[in-house]
Amino acid sequence: MNAAHSLRIQSDVARAISSGRTPVVALESSVLAQGLPIPANREAAERMCGAVRRAGAIPAVTAVVRGAPTVGLEDEDLERFLRRDGIRKVAARDLAPAMAAGADGATTVAASLAIAHLAGIPVFATGGIGGVHRVAEGAGAAWDESGDLPELARTPIVVVCAGAKSILDLPATMERLETLGVTVVGYRTSELPGFFTATTGIPLPARVESAAEVAAVFRAQRALGRSAAVLVVQPPPPEVALPQHLVDAAVHTALERASAAGVRGGAVTPYLLADVERQTSGRSLGVNLALLEANAKLAAEIAVELRSTGVGDGG
Repeated sequence: MNAAHSLRIQSDVARAISSGRTPVVALESSVLAQGLPIPANREAAERMCGAVRRAGAIPAVTAVVRGAPTVGLEDEDLERFLRRDGIRKVAARDLAPAMAAGADGATTVAASLAIAHLAGIPVFATGGIGGVHRVAEGAGAAWDESGDLPELARTPIVVVCAGAKSILDLPATMERLETLGVTVVGYRTSELPGFFTATTGIPLPARVESAAEVAAVFRAQRALGRSAAVLVVQPPPPEVALPQHLVDAAVHTALERASAAGVRGGAVTPYLLADVERQTSGRSLGVNLALLEANAKLAAEIAVELRSTGVGDGG
């Protein structure tokens, strides 16, 4: 069976793609079903989709719905994902098993990229990408790297984010992106954002000042026949961004607590994010919601630019 034949596309999204007049922005569902607590996940969905629409594009949340890779959730499906009723977390490697099992799956960045590219959608927005994990001293954990990184290296799409999550090893993550040949550009910044914080001290290889410049970079990337993504990183909104020293201290403490509690594998990321939220008295959650909305807005602006220059859905 051809995977494209099993793809389910919401009617509004399908009309936008087929007409070629309205750009589409893909969004992930794992942040809604696993990444954010209830009811903040509902607020995130409303803010991201609203930002995309206000900028002139159509939002399309990616997921696996009853075994079908899906672009754009119907209202009843979105409600089920927000309630987390039997929703599994689906990375790129998990797509085929979830399809074969007829399961509901919330897609990570990597899986969302695979589905968006299959649908011909050239722009995707998320909060923060995965990367190389830190290992707390004495944790005994193996070196770990997110599947997001190799997926970025093989998927020609624009990805808008606030950098990699602060709980990760950011210098190592940048090194891996370089090794994998992923083009990284800073949107109105010359250093890698740290998700919750605007500053990390890690320089970026390129900087752009507008959505039009991002579109130009992507067009040049496609002209070269490159298969990798263009990763656009922008700092969280300045009114909510946390100081770097506060984030670093919170992450260090969270790592020590995770090690002491014996947290391993896929449980590490949600544990660390929840612990950082507690340590910052909920401020990190506010940053997360704000940057998700800001990234969705920028992604839509880029999608509009690409559409105006003839590089759009399926382009």
